[in-house]
Parts: sequence; C-alpha cells; structure tokens
Amino acid sequence: MITQIYSIHDVQEAKYCLDAGAEHIGVALANGYNCPREVGEEGIQEIFSFIGSKAKKVLIVVSQGEEEVLKEAKLLRPDIVHICGNYYEATPSLKKHLKEIDPKIELMQAVGLPSPDYMEKVAHFASFCDYLILDSILPGLTSIGVAGVPHDWSMDKKIVDSFPNLKVILAGGLGPDNVGKAIEEVRPYGVDSFTKTSFKDEKGLRGKDPEKIRLFVQRAQEAFRKNAIKE
Repeated sequence: MITQIYSIHDVQEAKYCLDAGAEHIGVALANGYNCPREVGEEGIQEIFSFIGSKAKKVLIVVSQGEEEVLKEAKLLRPDIVHICGNYYEATPSLKKHLKEIDPKIELMQAVGLPSPDYMEKVAHFASFCDYLILDSILPGLTSIGVAGVPHDWSMDKKIVDSFPNLKVILAGGLGPDNVGKAIEEVRPYGVDSFTKTSFKDEKGLRGKDPEKIRLFVQRAQEAFRKNAIKE
C-alpha cells in the first residue's frame, strides 16, 4: 500500500518525502490556474530528476483540455498524471494518448466528496483510470482538494467495498493525527496528505514539515500492517 505527499516545491522537500519512505510524490504544475504551491516546468524537471526511480513522480495538472495535459506529460515524463477535475476530467482518449507517450504512464482522476452522483462518477472513471483520489469539497465551493478537512469516510468505504480492484487513494485533511483511523475505517489502497504535512503563516501554506511527513508515513505504514492491507 502507498503513502502520497503533495505538493512538493523543491528538491529539499522531495528529499523529506524520500527519507520518510513515501511511495508517491506530487508536484503541481504552474500553468495559469494558481494552484497552491505550484512549480514551473524547469523546477519540476529538477525535482523529478532528483526523485528518479526512488518513488513515483506525480504531475498534478489543472487544465481545460487534453492537448495541454499531453503536452506537459510529454515534456515532464511523470509516472502518474493527476487530473484535478475542476475544469477538465480524464477521458479514455487521454489515457490512450498518454500510453502513446510512454506505456508506463498511469492516470489518476480526482473525485470530490461529498457529491450526490459520486458513485456514478467513480464507476465511470474506474473503467479506464489507474487510480482514483477521493478528496474533500468545501461547502459552497466546487473545487476539489486543498480543503484541509476530512469528509464523511463512509462514502470512501462504500467505494472501496464496491470496487475491490480499484486503487483508491484517500485524501482530504489527513495528517499524522488521523491517518491511522482513516485507514482502519476505509481500508484504501493509499493515503494522501497535503495541508496537514505543511506549515503555514499569515500568507497560507508555505512549505513542507519534515517531521509531519515522517510521522504521517510512519503511522500510515503501521496502520496498513495492523489492518493487514496488502497490494
């Protein structure tokens, strides 16, 4: 099972994740959508080069179309392309063309919770995506992720039970304090942390906290072992 840390801003932060034993390391592409802690193409290339094959390199893309995603995937060569779903959602066509760039590239789609049609969305994406990341939507907003708060994990549990072969990554307000309980209740393929392994000041999220990353990965791995969750 895997632990995933977002959103890395430089090589030093990537090292924190590798030292802690994180299996997936995510970087948000700066392409005009003002993602939190976004990184330009040159910075991503440097981070991905540093990571190498020691963890899976995740490219977080906010986009309005397939062409833009493919352009960046071809340039940056991530292991996984994460489609945020705020403007554009993954399609079978995207999956096909990513495989033409590199057969090893995998596709991850975010699904926001709560949502009245979340099971229909999951069934659709499960038919062609390699991973689904289940993330929180704040009340009154439509954007998925970076909420910093958990949602009702019973929805995630329903998804995991209904799609036993799907690689589900649980996100949304997870940190060292609650990741063990989340794994026990949901039994997902993986867990993700952004806001609660970061430190903040009056300007918002400013960097990754190496001790919080270490504790998050350690406690997640302990919970996976305790609950006998195997790949």
